[in-house]
Amino acid sequence: MTEPRRAKAPRDTAKKKGRGKAPKGPKKVLVLSGPNLDRLGKREPQIYGKTTLAEIHAAVAAQAEALGAQVECRQSNHEGTLVDWIGAAEDDGFAGILLNAGAYTHTSYALHDAIKAAGIPTIELHISNPDAREPFRHVSTIAAAVRGRIAGFGPRSYELALIGLLDILG
Repeated sequence: MTEPRRAKAPRDTAKKKGRGKAPKGPKKVLVLSGPNLDRLGKREPQIYGKTTLAEIHAAVAAQAEALGAQVECRQSNHEGTLVDWIGAAEDDGFAGILLNAGAYTHTSYALHDAIKAAGIPTIELHISNPDAREPFRHVSTIAAAVRGRIAGFGPRSYELALIGLLDILG
């Protein structure tokens, strides 16, 4: 399955003058899920449960609507696509990011750097508790770049991360 490509908006310094101002209307949150999360519901249900990513997206969208926010949910198995989406998030009108980077959590300095450069709060989230799993999952290369971390609450981790991010955004 090929990933949809989004054209990167050119970086315009005039656009940056409005940086830091709250957008009018509901806060927009970008929800990103990384590699293999498209397999939720089938992949290791004893760890991740039987809820599909589409069901998680529907639940977080309903939660956002109830809280007066909007979400746009995306998934990619490709690191560069995630980096591009994070880099364009502010220019695309997003106030914050929820990121389940999957295995890239433990390996991607590119995601770390993209989060730091994004200029908007990002919450790291995980369905399982990485600290209770294999030793290689105990290290997060993105942790130092994010505002907070939610892990181990199953599919509800996405909704809890949204609540935390909206609290940060005010």
